[in-house]
This record gives sequence, structure tokens and C-alpha cells, in this order.
Amino acid sequence: MRNAAARSNLLVPEVREVMDIRQASDYLGISPDTLYKYASEGFVPAFKLGNRWRFKRSRLDEWMDRQSDLHAAEAEIDPGMKKPVRPAL
Repeated sequence: MRNAAARSNLLVPEVREVMDIRQASDYLGISPDTLYKYASEGFVPAFKLGNRWRFKRSRLDEWMDRQSDLHAAEAEIDPGMKKPVRPAL
């Protein structure tokens, strides 16, 4: 029984508050290359620790909420109109 529980934990990735680019890309469901590009462009909230990008889960959650609110509001205004990508706040 104990081994089954240990094995099941291996299948569920641990989500930490501060994540590296691989963990954050898994969390967001995008490739690490895409996330690196978004972080470099300031589109997604991130910070550098040394020369490595880091991502706070709570900031990503807030950012996703804002993005979904923005897109919902835009869809109500003009569903056919596309807007350029906005940088993270």
C-alpha cells in the first residue's frame, strides 16, 4: 500500500510557489521555449534570479485571471476584432 502511494505521487508534479521555466511551462501547459519568449518580452510576469527565469505561481494565477477577463470583455465588444498581445502588468 505504501509503495502504491509513493508511485502515485510520482505522477503528480509538485507545484511550488516559485517555479523554474520547466515547472512553470508544465503548469501553464505551454512549451519552455514559448514561456522563455513570453518572459523575455514581458508578456508573462516573471523575474530573473541570477541568469535564470523564475515564476511565482500566485502571480501567474492573477495574470491568467486578468487575461481571461480581458478576453471576455473584448469578445463582448467585438468578437471578430483581434488585438495585439499586451505585456504583463
